[in-house]
Amino acid sequence: MNPWLLVLGVAQDGGHPQPGCRLPCCVSPRPPAGHLPACLGVVDPASGGRWLVDATPALPRQLAALEAAAGPGLDGILLTHAHIGHYTGLVFLGREAMSTRALPLHTQPRMAAFLRAHAPWSQLVTLGNVELRVADEVALAPGLSARALRLPHRDELSETVAWRFQGPRRSALWLPDIDRWEDWTLRLEDVLADVDVAFLDGTFWADGELGRDMSEIPHPRVRDTLARLAPLPASERAKVHFVHLNHTNPALDPDSPEAAAIRAAGCAVAEEGQRVDL
Repeated sequence: MNPWLLVLGVAQDGGHPQPGCRLPCCVSPRPPAGHLPACLGVVDPASGGRWLVDATPALPRQLAALEAAAGPGLDGILLTHAHIGHYTGLVFLGREAMSTRALPLHTQPRMAAFLRAHAPWSQLVTLGNVELRVADEVALAPGLSARALRLPHRDELSETVAWRFQGPRRSALWLPDIDRWEDWTLRLEDVLADVDVAFLDGTFWADGELGRDMSEIPHPRVRDTLARLAPLPASERAKVHFVHLNHTNPALDPDSPEAAAIRAAGCAVAEEGQRVDL
């Protein structure tokens, strides 16, 4: 009856295939054909609690997948930041759809201020569909907690955080977005040593992937992250599962040389339906 996590999406904000893309990666995707935006489900069987990490544009499908795996109900959402693939699914909580009542949104000060100040999100607050809870430490259930870790990441509208989950036996990190590992106040290697599983930003494989200037979309390149992790023991590298892969990232195809390189480095690409026991 220990808590567990369920990966509900592994792609970048636009999903895969991405609307409007006419590249081979989206016109003729290799099986499995399609991936939802990065999202995590959190389940505590003892209390019956169920949470989402981020509210993506695919929230209806992801909530359905969570309920299929763990039963009906939603006890809250933990938000990472205000980029469109991570909060716009909140629209489904409004009176036009789910019409939730005081659903807890665990967030940070700037994110909460953004939601209060801008429609349609402000309507969710004023009508009581959601209850904004600003805290770095969240006690989800007895023996299950979440801690926000502040990150550097294009914070135009809000701050950005990763969430570290601690269960009775194991811990896990959900970190879909960061600008550069070198800009973080924490060392990636130290954070890895402190968890059992780490879902890390794998947005882009390498420069040039988009066919346009990528400097405006800073993310650590997967191959650079692999090089940084190479000196670590195999047991540390095995903790890493890349998530938030852009539709152009060739590692989305498990048969690609890039996916094979990730496996050869002792890491993995996260998979929808993947379960992590805590």
